[in-house]
Amino acid sequence: AIAIDTACSSSLVAVHLACQGLRSRETDMALAGGVFLQSTPWYYLSTNKAGMLSATGHSYTFDERADGFVPGEGAGVLVLKRLKEALADGDRIYGVIRGSGLNQDGTTNGITAPSALSQERLECGVYDKYGIDPSHIQVVEAHGTGTKLGDPIEYQAITRAFRKYTDRSGYCAIGSIKTNIGHAAHAAGVAGIIKILLALKHGQIPPTLNFHQGNPGISFEDSPFYVNTSLKEWTPEGQRPRLAAVSSFGFSGTNAHVVIEEAIAPMRVSASRPGHLIVLSARTSEQLREQ
Repeated sequence: AIAIDTACSSSLVAVHLACQGLRSRETDMALAGGVFLQSTPWYYLSTNKAGMLSATGHSYTFDERADGFVPGEGAGVLVLKRLKEALADGDRIYGVIRGSGLNQDGTTNGITAPSALSQERLECGVYDKYGIDPSHIQVVEAHGTGTKLGDPIEYQAITRAFRKYTDRSGYCAIGSIKTNIGHAAHAAGVAGIIKILLALKHGQIPPTLNFHQGNPGISFEDSPFYVNTSLKEWTPEGQRPRLAAVSSFGFSGTNAHVVIEEAIAPMRVSASRPGHLIVLSARTSEQLREQ
């Protein structure tokens, strides 16, 4: 077991490291995820003192009312295997990790000031390394903490990253599970992945809550993204499998980005000699045993 602590990006970093272990064949199966529980008031006192918490108690991701994050708690774990072996073992596959990566912000203006350049470099690095075309990504699960500063920086970074590959506008839904459950810190990244996996399973894009008017620091016009505010069908593009990206950025400065592809269900072949149901019934258990 390996303990990972990069603050808010911990669970997504754990997923990336597990993928590396699978690719290098150091392991055949990995459990990766995160847990965040607060049993004392210390976390709330310190983040409130730093001016990080929302005074309204709502996560207004990408909205003009953004005033800080809302603390959340949670735990999530993923079972990861190489695709070929998962298919051979008959496992239920919720999604395929097409690519993942991480990097570090380095020097910024403070713990609450992320680096747009580092985020952009990370995202482009993942797309280039694994041959992913962002013009086919239909959903981005953003870090989206609901802060006046962090949201525009993240939006700017992912927009610049996408613009290196496509000039399409308004085709990719962007949102954050933090509007649903708050900021689960060390478990935030895996919560975002689970959200995407369930969206793929049901073929629907869930809404981002509390969005009415865009953050004035964000240029929504002509960007690749739109904030999805209602439950809608996730329609694949032609014969391509659905594709989504998940980002997680830690106070530590460690950034993680993962791209997830829809798992195509294998064809099931019916048995040449199918099973038959034999029904037995009796008035008493003794009579049933006699049969």
